[in-house]
Amino acid sequence: MLKGFFNVPAPQNEPVLNYGPGSAERATLKAALEEARSQKIDIPMYIGGKEVRTNNKKEIRPPHDHQHVLATFSEGDAGHVTAAIDAALAAKADWEELPWEHRASIFLKAAELLAGPYRAKINAATMLGQSKNAYQAEIDSACEIVDFLRFNVEYMTEIYKQQPPISGKGVWNRVEQRPLEGFVFALTPFNFTAIAGNLPTSAAMMGNVVVWKPAYTQIYAANVLMQVFTEAGVPAGVINLIYVDGPIAGNVIFSHPDFAGIHFTGSTGVFQNIWQTIGNNIHKYKSYPRIVGETGGKDFVLAHPSADADVVSTALVRGAFEYQGQKCSAASRAYIPKSLWPAVKANMQRDIASFKMGPVEDFENFINAVITEASFDKLAKYIDAAKNDNKTEIVAGGNYDKTKGWFIEPTVIRVDDPYYVTMCEELFGPVLSVYVYEDHQFDEILDVVDKTSIYALTGSIISQDRYAIAKATHRLRNAAGNFYINDKPTGAVVGQQPFGGARGSGTDDKAGSMINLLRWVSPRTIKETFDPPKDYRYPFLQKEG
Repeated sequence: MLKGFFNVPAPQNEPVLNYGPGSAERATLKAALEEARSQKIDIPMYIGGKEVRTNNKKEIRPPHDHQHVLATFSEGDAGHVTAAIDAALAAKADWEELPWEHRASIFLKAAELLAGPYRAKINAATMLGQSKNAYQAEIDSACEIVDFLRFNVEYMTEIYKQQPPISGKGVWNRVEQRPLEGFVFALTPFNFTAIAGNLPTSAAMMGNVVVWKPAYTQIYAANVLMQVFTEAGVPAGVINLIYVDGPIAGNVIFSHPDFAGIHFTGSTGVFQNIWQTIGNNIHKYKSYPRIVGETGGKDFVLAHPSADADVVSTALVRGAFEYQGQKCSAASRAYIPKSLWPAVKANMQRDIASFKMGPVEDFENFINAVITEASFDKLAKYIDAAKNDNKTEIVAGGNYDKTKGWFIEPTVIRVDDPYYVTMCEELFGPVLSVYVYEDHQFDEILDVVDKTSIYALTGSIISQDRYAIAKATHRLRNAAGNFYINDKPTGAVVGQQPFGGARGSGTDDKAGSMINLLRWVSPRTIKETFDPPKDYRYPFLQKEG
């Protein structure tokens, strides 16, 4: 319930800086990159406001330069998971009793720190640790996390202001939005620093306490986020950052009676295993845990014969290859009409030939490395299989090299079978599969698009025919939680396109919206009667006459 209302600053999307030659932000970011590369730091866990280190050190190396050691971090064990839970529960009472506007102030301050003094540092950490180029890092690790924090404060106040519209005579009805009873587990991915920051803070903002476990490949930037949260005033124990092997952490967390919910972004398989574990342990918990997850994708671009070939090819090369295709929303399968294919193919070959690939420190590189050797090897295996299959054609790319970093060339595979393996399975890398269909088969291809994948995260229709657009929008309504018309299927903006999908892509609780924050509160309805009855007898019980 809103304990006193104050107008919060109206949120606006953080402007994206362009980092062009000669710009001040370019010089500042290059200096931050140089400073970060010049030192080797030792990253602790953060439990109960204290830095915790262990003797089990793991190295962090840039994916594009795996000879260089950026940092080490302390890997924890089951005892550290228990300590983090204990610290969270110890902080719970004071945190949930803190007036809402003070929680809001903390996260608004965090947004200002990330937009200002920490902007270059968080961008540099994301670039080096996750091999993102300057522009992709700016969009993600600066602007999007700032947007999440600012807009979530707005959504929080809107939730608290929602009250029953009617109270009867002599009655006052109201609703109190309580934090969940227990702790929330935030399990965050490597690919977006903004997601890594949003998953713990969105729950904490609503008065919850959090145990946060990032992907090991995102720890370098997660450490900067934790420094920002601490400087912004997040009290000790409210957000606890641990680095523990997933199954070890899960064994402790999902058996704890105070486990109240999980905020997850990652693979579909892992999420399904977590859901099954929670179900098996449901009798152990004080309440039914909230399960919120955004998982895999096999995102599509469908071109209609009326589409502009330049629009199609640009949507494909940007949607498939920005950040090496390592986005949940990345274009991974495309359906192109036969009449358009020669022009689209030529455009893509021209554009991909112009791509420069290499380390993030060189701002002319559009393509950088994939995240790990395991990812590299998986992608190379699919590419080699396509090279050796007489039913596929490598239209562009197809090469790879891990001598210096985990570099996979942006690769386009044309397939004869719309159900070929690379059209169906999530690859999570710079590999785009294309099926060319006969122009008159548009209706049939709509069914193929809808049925090919278990996922339903993002997709797009590109067309200049409004009837075709309307038909695709309706027929594919369950195939994508975020649907784009005449655009690539990536780039959702907080406050504009709340993000999330269904089917095998998650619970569709829409990060960057009020929908998501509602998952982290438990409403209590309160009815107060000012002049209560003093006799049980209703008027109908009285005698006639």
